[in-house]
Amino acid sequence: MQRRWDIFCTVIDNFGDMGVCWRLARQLASEHHQTVRLWVDDLNSFAVIAPAINPNASRQIVHDIEIFFWHKPFAAVEPAEVVIEAFACELPESYVIAMLKKNKPPVWINLEYLSAEPWVAEYHAIPSPHPRFALTKTCFFPGFVEGTGGLLREKKLITQRQAFNASAEREFLQRKGLPDREPDELRMSLFCYDSAPIEKLIQILSQTKVPILIIVPQGKVADKIADMLDPTSFHNNALLKCGYLTIHVIPFMEQTDYDRLLWCCDINFVRGEDSFVRAQWAGSPFIWNIYPQTEGVHWKKLHAFMDLYCSNMTIELAVVLREMWSCWNGIGEINHGVWMNFISVLGSLQHYNGRWRAQLLKQNDLASNLVQFSMNQL
Repeated sequence: MQRRWDIFCTVIDNFGDMGVCWRLARQLASEHHQTVRLWVDDLNSFAVIAPAINPNASRQIVHDIEIFFWHKPFAAVEPAEVVIEAFACELPESYVIAMLKKNKPPVWINLEYLSAEPWVAEYHAIPSPHPRFALTKTCFFPGFVEGTGGLLREKKLITQRQAFNASAEREFLQRKGLPDREPDELRMSLFCYDSAPIEKLIQILSQTKVPILIIVPQGKVADKIADMLDPTSFHNNALLKCGYLTIHVIPFMEQTDYDRLLWCCDINFVRGEDSFVRAQWAGSPFIWNIYPQTEGVHWKKLHAFMDLYCSNMTIELAVVLREMWSCWNGIGEINHGVWMNFISVLGSLQHYNGRWRAQLLKQNDLASNLVQFSMNQL
């Protein structure tokens, strides 16, 4: 049954929250035939990952989704039947009051951040009464195990991934202006926070004796690499070279193209939530840079995922992966030995990731779970 949905998203300092909301909105509209309005407070950042967005339009329709600039004061609108407050962003009070006035209150969902911590399943889908109004909000936790909200995954995603053969890869690379593979080349995508040990990684990679291509989006990380290697020649779409190492700087890609970039690479450095999940669907070895938090809170979340992800690995493989991921996230220092140990297990990780993905596929996806939960409440 078609219902009306409002998704509210604030953009803090990165693209992850917006990326999750945009994927969710598109899947609700295209696969579940829901009517979706998306409220975003930063259309300029939105347009970086969705080039069809006009950052100057207060209202627009893209991919059958009505997109509004969320400005203050908030305009009076009729609340939808399902309201998603993404990542604890605070709804406008006027909108909450309008929800209260409806004969049947909307299904109000707080879409939480993704975590592998064991308590997530216990707190998933727990109702939370509003402290002042006769409204109830439900905390909906994405997750990697049964009893959670699951992960974003479009119906055709895995089929498309499996059909992405050498010919499709060449076509994609040509379309995006990326070079074909060289013999024995190691190809990597690099998407991380600028707090990661980027300079140390580049130093290690520049000393190797095999061809390496790193594809990195424009931004602070690309600027750091350029300053380190050759600041005088840096420009958009730059090719930076140091020995056998080549860094190709590219504009941010639209989300479906970014998926295909992950499919093309032997190793994917990813960060935050959206790219982290997409790397797992891609199946290639990946290295996660978790969003840094004060007092090392993020390390607890990092270890929780590694505990879950590594639970069926051999001890030897788990030790190598944990060491690489820990060093990349500031727990220890990355060096040549750590990197070479990781490179030596790429084949084993590729094989293991196929089994990990099959395990994740046993869950319903996040959008389907949200639709089922909401319909049961309406």
